[in-house]
Amino acid sequence: MCGIAGIMARSGSAPDAAALDALTAALAHRGPDGQGRYVSDGVGMVQTRLAIIDLETGDQPFYGDQNGNKAALVANGEIYNYVELKLDMGRVDFQTKSDCEPPLHLYLRHGLDFARHLRGMYALALHDPVENSLVLARDPFGIKPLYYAETDDGLAFASEPQALHRAGLVKPSLNAKSRDELLQMQFTTGSETVFEGIKRLLPGETAVVRQGRVAERLFHKALPEGGPVQISKADALRRLDEILNDSVGVHQRADVPYGMFLSGGIDSSVLLAMMTRLNVRPVQAFTAGFSGTAVADERDHARVVAKATGADHSEVEFNEADFWALLPEIAAAMDDPAADYAVLPTYKLAAEAKRAGLKVVLTGEGGDELFGGYGRYRRARRPRWLGGRPMRDRGIFDGLGVLRDPAPGWRQGFERSEQDAAQGGRTKLQALQAADCADWLPNDLLTKLDRCLMAHGVEGRVPLLDPKLADFAMRLPDALKVRHGRGKWLLRKWLETALPVARPFDKKRGFTVPVGEWIALEGRRLGPLVAKQPGIEEICHPGEVESLFAANGKKAGQAAWSLLFYALWHRRHIFGQAPDGSVFDVLGG
Repeated sequence: MCGIAGIMARSGSAPDAAALDALTAALAHRGPDGQGRYVSDGVGMVQTRLAIIDLETGDQPFYGDQNGNKAALVANGEIYNYVELKLDMGRVDFQTKSDCEPPLHLYLRHGLDFARHLRGMYALALHDPVENSLVLARDPFGIKPLYYAETDDGLAFASEPQALHRAGLVKPSLNAKSRDELLQMQFTTGSETVFEGIKRLLPGETAVVRQGRVAERLFHKALPEGGPVQISKADALRRLDEILNDSVGVHQRADVPYGMFLSGGIDSSVLLAMMTRLNVRPVQAFTAGFSGTAVADERDHARVVAKATGADHSEVEFNEADFWALLPEIAAAMDDPAADYAVLPTYKLAAEAKRAGLKVVLTGEGGDELFGGYGRYRRARRPRWLGGRPMRDRGIFDGLGVLRDPAPGWRQGFERSEQDAAQGGRTKLQALQAADCADWLPNDLLTKLDRCLMAHGVEGRVPLLDPKLADFAMRLPDALKVRHGRGKWLLRKWLETALPVARPFDKKRGFTVPVGEWIALEGRRLGPLVAKQPGIEEICHPGEVESLFAANGKKAGQAAWSLLFYALWHRRHIFGQAPDGSVFDVLGG
């Protein structure tokens, strides 16, 4: 796992060395184990390395001969089928044992179709001197990030937007449309980011850049089209077991210690059960919890599950003091912002995993999306007269009177995803799942995971977001996903046998973080500080902000959390102010 960045100059002249230096420095946290650089024919690429596979010879860039010309590649990711790819490619003269070298040779053999052969998570850049092109590619689920900006001087790309800002390639300014999405949904949609002039390479996109401009785009979709394929319960359970065994197995390929995050829920318990089967040594598992609050503390259940599997279990407390102390640096890490309160425990869990000597953790993201777990899916399938309503039809700030100019079009980006997802003969449930996989998954859950872990130099892997597993899960009959008012029915049924102590059919409270409680304790002190922040003053009525923070209730708490996160994020990523000190230190400074 790494950070990558680069420049393709429109003029064909060598990119500025100082800009490449700045890009490298800005991404150092993503790759503390080494640095690489490539400059040729108006293209410069840099990489910061987190060594996971092939610790000795896996430094980048990778080079491949192309009719006497040296094609070059830098990558951020893990290619899990690299062993099989090397065998299939026969007599290729591989220079390293790295998992990220095969994509270069696949490109030399298959051209732009190379990404279809990859099984893994990746964002990569490849310079083809024969075609005089720069090729950028991102994995179909968008597990690994990649951003780019087209400027007067050419095209620049990086693993994180903040690197483009720190290198002086793009000035930090707000995209108001994406900001409005962020405030109302806590994440943003599509290729546009909250930063004016910076775009995301979309999940599954391969872009060809010529003369500093995107000239061609290809897409490799993560999910199959078409409706469900009939399969018996017994066959589905057998096939699920085979695919989980395979996916978790290849996601454990590493030359460094690895562990997992255990919430005690269905998805992480499934991972623990399979990892226990596949590993001789006890699995290292980490669980976060919240003492002395009204929210459910998952540690008790996770402790029982961990004991049953013989896991080496670490419990991590995230308390009110952590909230005030860590939130500024967490907001600073989330340069592509997702105001998801799950960033809080994820960030501290990553720090504890790093402290324990781990470089890799497996997590359960994707289980709800692929197996129909969310309650919002069941609600959206019901008719309105039975309480049904569309997903995300109400914004966080709707009806509160806090925003100066509430933007009515904040949902348009998600509506486009819903329309696209409903094509191809999918059932209503499949369409809801696909809509979440298009935006919510890459731009909230996976962005959270990437930034929180990479801030500590730890790689996050998501075995449930595997192409083989996705193809199987999305084509399951609806009744094997949702049954008797519960989602993820097939996963629960598998877990019932694989790890009975997990009690997968018990009713459990959803995961939450007590941010509302903590904010309410300091609301009257905090409200005026948030209200006077420049990023808040330009979009909110100050008096209403203060009233919001003084209020109680779930809706007020959610809105207050969103404004607090945004205020801290805005200070760091628009004004460039360092996140030194606690929330009160930063906002009062």
